[in-house]
Amino acid sequence: MTKRKTNSKNETQKIKDLEQHTEYSADQFLTTNQGLPVNDNQNTLKAGDRGPSLLEDFIMREKITHFDHERIPERIVHARGSAAHGFFELYKPMGKYTKAGFLNDTKQVTPVFVRFSTVAGSRGSTDLARDVRGFSVKFYTQEGNYDLVGNNMPVFFIQDAMKFPDLIHAVKPEPNNEMPQAASAHDTFWDFISLMPESAHMIMWLMSDRAIPRSYRMMEGFGVHTFRFINEQGKSHFVKFHWKPLLGVHSLAWDEAQNLSGKDPDFHRRDLWNAIDSGNFPQWELGVQLIDEKDEHKFEFDLLDPTKLIPEELVPVQIIGKMTLNRNPDNFFAETEQVAFHPGHLVPGIDFTNDPLLQGRLFSYTDTQLSRLGSPNFHEIPINRPIVPIHNNQRDGHMRQMINKGNTSYEPNSLGGGCPFQAMLKKSGFASFFERIDSKKIRNRSKSFLDHFGQATLFYNSQSLYEKKHLTNALRFELGKVKSVEIRQRMVNILTQIDKVLAEDVAKCLGLKAMTPEQPINHSVPADANPKDYQSKKVKSSVEVSNALSMETTIKNTIQTRQVAFLTAPGFNDVSLTRMKKALEAAGAVVKIIAPALGNVKSASGKNFPVDESYLTSASVCFDAVFIPAGKASTEDLKANADAIHFINEAYKHCKAIAADNEGVDVLRISYIGVNKKDTGESGIITFSPKNSSLEKEFIRAIANHRAWERETERKVPA
Repeated sequence: MTKRKTNSKNETQKIKDLEQHTEYSADQFLTTNQGLPVNDNQNTLKAGDRGPSLLEDFIMREKITHFDHERIPERIVHARGSAAHGFFELYKPMGKYTKAGFLNDTKQVTPVFVRFSTVAGSRGSTDLARDVRGFSVKFYTQEGNYDLVGNNMPVFFIQDAMKFPDLIHAVKPEPNNEMPQAASAHDTFWDFISLMPESAHMIMWLMSDRAIPRSYRMMEGFGVHTFRFINEQGKSHFVKFHWKPLLGVHSLAWDEAQNLSGKDPDFHRRDLWNAIDSGNFPQWELGVQLIDEKDEHKFEFDLLDPTKLIPEELVPVQIIGKMTLNRNPDNFFAETEQVAFHPGHLVPGIDFTNDPLLQGRLFSYTDTQLSRLGSPNFHEIPINRPIVPIHNNQRDGHMRQMINKGNTSYEPNSLGGGCPFQAMLKKSGFASFFERIDSKKIRNRSKSFLDHFGQATLFYNSQSLYEKKHLTNALRFELGKVKSVEIRQRMVNILTQIDKVLAEDVAKCLGLKAMTPEQPINHSVPADANPKDYQSKKVKSSVEVSNALSMETTIKNTIQTRQVAFLTAPGFNDVSLTRMKKALEAAGAVVKIIAPALGNVKSASGKNFPVDESYLTSASVCFDAVFIPAGKASTEDLKANADAIHFINEAYKHCKAIAADNEGVDVLRISYIGVNKKDTGESGIITFSPKNSSLEKEFIRAIANHRAWERETERKVPA
């Protein structure tokens, strides 16, 4: 048998035409997977520019369906996660606003399962990436499961779900080389962001310290979108959800987070597990911002715009309940990996709004669960099962577990006695809010969504000086990793719309000049619209500074679960160590003894103390504070121990509380701190002297302040 020859010029061309090429030219237009030209890749098809998204939008469904099935089996986003069981308790009935049962019975304890996560990285990535953190809560209520699927930031990058695949494609590792992992500091991300002015507000959050929390237990959670509460009378109120941690909102230093990625990439996962395992149960209070239906349009921003928040000065957060996490999962895969959240898992009394990002999520989550968990029966996996019985006519499917009896699987029926019956609407059935919709089908973006910079400026202006400095340095770092000068310049120009000083500080570090553009490029403009009608704008907020947006104003009255390193060597004063250890543990801190070697370390009086970590296996970045007990022999050893001195220098660099008792001050003296035996007067450095007999109390107070950030401006530490 001879091979067929393909020397014909025309035949060779036909073969080439059938090949799939990935390089594009200017005369090629965007199409669907069926080859249909797409003239608007920015907006979902809606009933009016502020109306609900339409199911018939086959272009959006094709795009998101393809996106949802791009990774198997880990989540496309939020792959790296940790979770825990717990319960929710209501403080006060909310019947005036919602008929949801679990929000009206203060005697009812509602089981929950909560999953925290990073967004961009794979399952094997570090916990410490600069990233948004997922904060999703599954309430197992008496009316079925309710999922509050949120983040640790109250806003998002985009306004319309049509752009979600583009956003994630841009932030994920670049497709040609699969780098970098779990990082936004690369060209494709900033190329996308610099062409999407609507992302400006979220970028301020992402570049702030909120993107590197100290712990899952010390970060806020938000529902992001505006939802609805509906009461028994059918009256609606708009609602924003907030989770407020009882330990306060605290962050890590960026340099510290980078070091931790090497020392302990499971830092957040381990922290959550250990806290629960030791009985230090994490707690958050649930708060709501409620807006009457008649006040929907009274703000300078649009309630349906997911890139906007409602300043707490305009609508205070009402605290209505508390969530406690008190049990770790028994099996990571069966629970943490297989849990399936969905913003469409509702209970009567809670409903959606026409937020175009939320509307797209309602389709996407079901589709992605089918891809990940392989079956429409994912609700039968134990972690996803409601605590109430399920009655419907759905049958069969891959991995079906429920065994249904009888010969009817349809409704209405008479052979099965008509069962199961529809719920009585007024008593228990779910009903969508009765909202009038009378609009033309259109792909468009509401002009009320065009303020892309007002709240970005509000966020920046609300930060403390050290937070502004950290945010500026984050932008310098991220954009400094971008190879394209054009992208860097375009992003710096966007920053001029937020704050000119910020833009100039970033530009200077990048070797650029901040230039205010005539009009930032807005790629959300409908294809057939006049760009002048859709120019990005900046609306000055009626609130100039919002205290809730700065971590400087958070809770600073507890050291519960804070990790404190005791630096020791043979010959330390056991009274000094024991006294401080007792005081810290009484206040809720966790003390770890660090010594040159594992096993035991002997005090000056000959007592053996068990060692938790050696200088080789640990580092200052794993702790919140450092204490050096008294003891002449141990002091001499520590002074000669380079690892111990580095431990102190690094803790100082990261602005942590450091205390030393009597001879322990001699160790500080040869470190970068260089204090004397008297009072240093420097924030967060506590030393014992005859004039200072309250060493323990002052140290506890310094740890509770989280960090002495003002120390950053005083001296640069070579650690």
